[in-house]
Amino acid sequence: MQFELTGTLKLKKDEQKVSDTFKKREFVVTDNSSNYPQHILFQLKQDKCRLLDEYNPGDEVKVGFFISGREWQKDGVVKYFTSLDAWRLEKVDKNSSPSNHQESSSSYATEAALPAAEEQDDLPF
Repeated sequence: MQFELTGTLKLKKDEQKVSDTFKKREFVVTDNSSNYPQHILFQLKQDKCRLLDEYNPGDEVKVGFFISGREWQKDGVVKYFTSLDAWRLEKVDKNSSPSNHQESSSSYATEAALPAAEEQDDLPF
């Protein structure tokens, strides 16, 4: 399943070479669509790392991403990790439609498919 999020680019990190065959680049997007801003960490992998080059903190962006999870075991202890893997970035221009900086996808979940912020905010505090 694929998702998208629109927000403000808060931070972009340098590319990290994790191994001889794997590299990644992390960045943070701030989602201000609710009463409490959310600072969300995404990662780009391999050749997708370059997608972030033309963006600067403060830019409005739309991120296409999917959720990946993995299991890790060591010394009988099992841990689980979840990542938000970005595959597409678009600059959001408030005066026109977003410009596409990656090949288009068949379809992915839109914010309309997600519950509204009011529906999610049912906490007693």
